[in-house]
Parts: sequence; structure tokens; C-alpha cells
Amino acid sequence: MSRSILDQEHIHPAVRDKIAAHQADFVREVIEAVAANDIVLVGMAQNPFPKKARRLLDEAKLEYKYIGHGSYLSGWRRRNALKMWTGWPTFPMVFVRGVLVGGADDLERLMVRGELNRMLGR
Repeated sequence: MSRSILDQEHIHPAVRDKIAAHQADFVREVIEAVAANDIVLVGMAQNPFPKKARRLLDEAKLEYKYIGHGSYLSGWRRRNALKMWTGWPTFPMVFVRGVLVGGADDLERLMVRGELNRMLGR
């Protein structure tokens, strides 16, 4: 099953560039971090779930790149661009070797099952 994404034919040409440019610098920052790091965690202040994910990775002594932006009241527009790009509705967003694996609870399940270590080639 794949998620529905509005195809270019159903987006008026006059707004395509606006959509493509929406917070493109922030999305590009995450894309570059995902390409350069085995584990990337994108989070925000005041949210306990990015803290949980960081704690899990710290306790496992796994290196990761953390990108934090804003809080519940600030930075939401920039973070919304990431939600649009990934289709993932919440934070954190955890990427392992270029693959979005979900959030903190999803990361924890991967760790418990040993799947995270397999993804990392350990």
C-alpha cells in the first residue's frame, strides 16, 4: 500500500514552484543529514518523544545527528514541510540509513527486536 500524493497533473502550473519552494532549505537540510549520517533524529523542544528517542540512542551508545527546530508554538511551518515531504505526522522523525523508521516508539520496537542493529550492519 502506498500513500496518496497529489500528482503534478492535478496541481496548477502557477503554484507548482510555490509548493516546491515551501521551506525547501529546511527539507534540504534534513535530506543532506540523512545522506551523511547513519541515524538522524528530527525533533522539537517541549516534546517528550524526541527526548525519549535521544535517550534510547544515548543509552545504546549509538551516534546520531539531531536536528531540532522550534517548539509547539514556534517553527511549526518549517516542520510542516517535513510532514508533507515524509508523510509522517508526528515528531520525532527517525531515519536509519536513509529509511524513515517512524518515531520514538517505533525506534524502541526496532531496538528491542534487534532490527536496528541489523539495519546498521552490526
